[in-house]
Amino acid sequence: MAASEQAERTGGVQSVTRAFQVLEAMAESDGRISLSALATACDLPLPTIHRLVRTLTDLGYVRQEPSRQYALGPKLIRLGESASRLLGTWARPHLAELVDTLGETANLAMLDGDRVVYVGQVPSRHSMRMFTEVGRKVYAHCTAVGKVLLANLPAEQVQEILRRTGMPAQTEHTITDPERFAEELDRIRERGYATDDGEQEVGVRCVAVAVPGGPAQMAISISGPVTRMTDELVARAVPLLQKAAAALAADLTQRS
Repeated sequence: MAASEQAERTGGVQSVTRAFQVLEAMAESDGRISLSALATACDLPLPTIHRLVRTLTDLGYVRQEPSRQYALGPKLIRLGESASRLLGTWARPHLAELVDTLGETANLAMLDGDRVVYVGQVPSRHSMRMFTEVGRKVYAHCTAVGKVLLANLPAEQVQEILRRTGMPAQTEHTITDPERFAEELDRIRERGYATDDGEQEVGVRCVAVAVPGGPAQMAISISGPVTRMTDELVARAVPLLQKAAAALAADLTQRS
């Protein structure tokens, strides 16, 4: 839908609609794009794109690269961090319910570029529990949240992410072979959840599901020591995680 049609349909201001259309197009192109490609992606005349990008650059939301391509600017980081904190607050009741029911630490994570960032957590009440600092970024290939998020992406995009980050071994259990990892993603797609069996940290097991239809690629998980995260607990956790993920998605839809 063209920006003018979208603004008319929503009763919005056309220039604002177009500015966000530009930012979203840049994000979808991995954060860097030429003016001509932006014009094509946004279905707008090149002079219009030039004016929008120049204004966004002056405001710090876009920056020009030495290659003369344009990239998302540093001011968006502050907005993203504030949005992530708010997202974690909204998710907290759903995470707390999981902790009350299952007894293990519950987490909310999202795809941030090529990595996964934790944006919300409610810790277990056990004295020995898992703790991940909110804001921490991790590789996607060795975490349950990362794997379930990658499983929702096109294979070509997954390959590009892994090409950029590599597949470093965090433990002896980390999957580092691309073909084996592709098979793992196929299994995740079939069963609807992902597990991390000591692949990020020895002695820790995690199970995660994706949040359906959210504003970003997000996943909910529970994690704990392998002595408590038995196959029986994982089987019990999966439908509860799916229920929590659907409830969070509904909450976010109502707030948007």
